[in-house]
Amino acid sequence: MADVPEDMTGTVFSAMGNRKGTLVQMSAIGSRMRLEFTVPSRGLFGYKSEFLTDTKGQGIMNTIFYSYEPYKGDMQRRNTGSLVAFETGEAVTYGLFNAQSRGILFVTPGTPVYGGMVVGYTNLQDDINVNVCKTKHLTNTRSSGSDDALTLVPVSKKSLEECLEFIADDELLEVTPKSLRIRKRILDSELRAKARAKAKLK
Repeated sequence: MADVPEDMTGTVFSAMGNRKGTLVQMSAIGSRMRLEFTVPSRGLFGYKSEFLTDTKGQGIMNTIFYSYEPYKGDMQRRNTGSLVAFETGEAVTYGLFNAQSRGILFVTPGTPVYGGMVVGYTNLQDDINVNVCKTKHLTNTRSSGSDDALTLVPVSKKSLEECLEFIADDELLEVTPKSLRIRKRILDSELRAKARAKAKLK
């Protein structure tokens, strides 16, 4: 059930349609609308933050189990690629600064990463391998302290539900008491490329 301002119902209808939701009831309460949908539980992964954004923080949403129903088909998946680390180590400012021009990052300086770990996403459909552990070559006129002048864009932190919605078919989610890490099913970049090429031939 969603309680939203009357002029914001369109975005909620659109989002519910993409998530296989079906409108059950709609009623007006003053200048607001109460919308009741049935929607698969998997369709609600990551929707809470999207709902708050779409309704500019004015919407109220409550969910409750309704019933078991037949499978309603595949959900619309993201059409963006992943930024994938190809080196194991610790993310550093210089490496992240170079990688952020490719897309939106998930990790900050000092974060342990490993080859095959997803460290961000790109608007391109294909994945991009990046080296967030790359350090600047030092010379007589340069020092590691000069990294302080590099400006990093704030990272995108995702909740458990947002991670579950985000992962692609060839990705997995690692959950630990302190961290949420998205990784490729095949960690090695060369083996991953071969598997992708083989899948295209089928």
